[in-house]
Amino acid sequence: MDDGLRQRLIAMRDEDRRARTRLAESGAPFDGYHPDMQAVHDANAEALADVVARIGWPDAAAVGEDGADAAWTIVQHAVAKPDFLRFCLGLMRQAASEGRIPLHHPAMLEDRILFLEGRPQVYGSALDWDPRGVLGPTAIEDAERVDERRAAVGLPPLAETVAALRARAKRDGETPPGDPQARQRAFEAWAKRVGWR
Repeated sequence: MDDGLRQRLIAMRDEDRRARTRLAESGAPFDGYHPDMQAVHDANAEALADVVARIGWPDAAAVGEDGADAAWTIVQHAVAKPDFLRFCLGLMRQAASEGRIPLHHPAMLEDRILFLEGRPQVYGSALDWDPRGVLGPTAIEDAERVDERRAAVGLPPLAETVAALRARAKRDGETPPGDPQARQRAFEAWAKRVGWR
């Protein structure tokens, strides 16, 4: 195991969390993708891309379980890098099929990609505010069987996750966007600009 790399990945993830906390105190991240948050995500994505180019997907054997979890968080947040996320999804699927990372890692990245592409997700892990101001999963393909798919990759039932995330949003002071239509237009323009659409 490369403990130096493990520590770097964890430090990048922790910087992401600190930036989110700083911005949350001002209410900034909940009204669009704040440039400061994107700067952290982009810098982390570039550093992770260098790691991936050298060693492939950083799994538990390479960087420990906490390092692999940090890498997963970093790639989940690299939303302005569509090609990188798609590339990593292939690596993560292979690693998960070999038991080197948890099955839910590529499952949740797949949902993130589908959401950003504007398509229905598979596992219900991508949540957003709806036009009524309710936090919940975005469109899900074959929603009746979502809990079966979630169980197959080690995720709890969807209702349990939604309740936990709503409680966390309330605790963190996250509120629905003031103008959902304007937020959606801004998101669509951003998604097109960075290459998701």
